[in-house]
Amino acid sequence: MQHKAKNNKRVGLLYGDGYRPNVGIIIFNDEGKLLWARRVKHDGWQFPQGGVERGETVQEAVFRELEEEVGLCSCHVQLVGRTRNWLHYDVPSSMLRSEHSRGFKGQKQHWFLFHLLGKESDLCLEGCDRPEFDDWKWVDYWMPLDNIVIFKRDVYKLALKHLEPLYKSYRNRTLAN
Repeated sequence: MQHKAKNNKRVGLLYGDGYRPNVGIIIFNDEGKLLWARRVKHDGWQFPQGGVERGETVQEAVFRELEEEVGLCSCHVQLVGRTRNWLHYDVPSSMLRSEHSRGFKGQKQHWFLFHLLGKESDLCLEGCDRPEFDDWKWVDYWMPLDNIVIFKRDVYKLALKHLEPLYKSYRNRTLAN
């Protein structure tokens, strides 16, 4: 069953530090491959991610973003782990629109690692009014580092490095069963 997520008007949060709170999502399948998605109208590929709305916890945000961006509900995934602290990246000033960027430096993210319990057919990139992605594929664990835009590379490296022991431990347990 595919769900149409609500696309409410969002109120972006910007804390005094200039970083917008955000969640990053890494999903892997039974073969250990990661979900890698292509941004709509761009050549760029990335992991799903999205902002934390006012009054929302990061846990609530990650499940909302899962549904909005890739059409998955909590029943389709198993939470394996998350980063403990905020990971930051700066957006290059050349990419900022001046009317929206006063005081904005970039994003701070908590990253979440999920195992896909559902089927590939549960993935739906058109689950909201304005889809973020138009294509997806499964990739090897470290492949995203060579293919993400340069200003996000360090945060991707930190997230993957932090989550790798959880990923390996989970995979070893499930393969042993």
